[in-house]
Amino acid sequence: MSTTTTDPSTSSGQRTYKIAVIGAGGKMGMRVSNNLAGTDHTVWYVENSPAGQQRTLEAGRELTDAATAVADADIVVLAVPDLALQSVTADLVPQLKPGAIVLTLDPAAAYAGLLTTREDVIQAVAHPCHPSIFLQRRTPEEWADTFGGIAAPQDAIAAIESDEPDKKAIVEATVRAIYAPVIDVHWVTIKQLAQLEPTLVETVACMIGDLLNEALQEAVNTMGVPEAAARSILYGHTQVALANGLRGDNPFSDACLIAMDYGRESIIKEDWKKIFRDDELDKNLARMLHLDKIER
Repeated sequence: MSTTTTDPSTSSGQRTYKIAVIGAGGKMGMRVSNNLAGTDHTVWYVENSPAGQQRTLEAGRELTDAATAVADADIVVLAVPDLALQSVTADLVPQLKPGAIVLTLDPAAAYAGLLTTREDVIQAVAHPCHPSIFLQRRTPEEWADTFGGIAAPQDAIAAIESDEPDKKAIVEATVRAIYAPVIDVHWVTIKQLAQLEPTLVETVACMIGDLLNEALQEAVNTMGVPEAAARSILYGHTQVALANGLRGDNPFSDACLIAMDYGRESIIKEDWKKIFRDDELDKNLARMLHLDKIER
């Protein structure tokens, strides 16, 4: 456990805080914990599963029971799956000190109203942007870090239901620590964060990424194109397509524009932008969170 006093400044002048990580031995919990372990913040690591406990101990970190960890925490980081957040917050939120912050790492459950809340406990959400495809990487470690949180710089998105500057400062310090190295923290509302994640980046961007792989496999397995050739042309043209489409680096050729129109007509539904409507977001989150199976 990192050690410090309650509310000091480090030698660099940065404030430090008391942070409890719930689910510290899970997939995201280990990423969060690895970064927090290198800071001057006081950090308690909580993990219930035997496998997660073993990973935490093997990383050289001490385990703390949840009640002890959250009792005096300035901020509680919930690094647990979305489907567990309802029961986890129901158990932990009543135990928090007044003014504490509950930080979830995805907006879905918070926006859907599944979290247990208290008037004197502040709700916040933060999500990593992941290293940009346009990031100027300088080292092999940065190139290898496509997810972020290890070597490649990334931005983060955060939301907090409080107007108090000191509470926002706690969230930003925590976000910069758990997703380090962080370039900028962009502040939005919880609803706006839900419109970005899942709608913009999972419903659209991740779906298109998977569709690209399906198209690649079709070219290789059905059309008989050598896989190395298909991958080379797809990887290179994907970069050109994103650079031209998102940044306008170069104009698409006239022939390419005709082919793009054919692609839209053949693949994209005319009403596809409905996914940004509130009712469609609710449907999407209901499917993601299996709300038909949850007692609310």
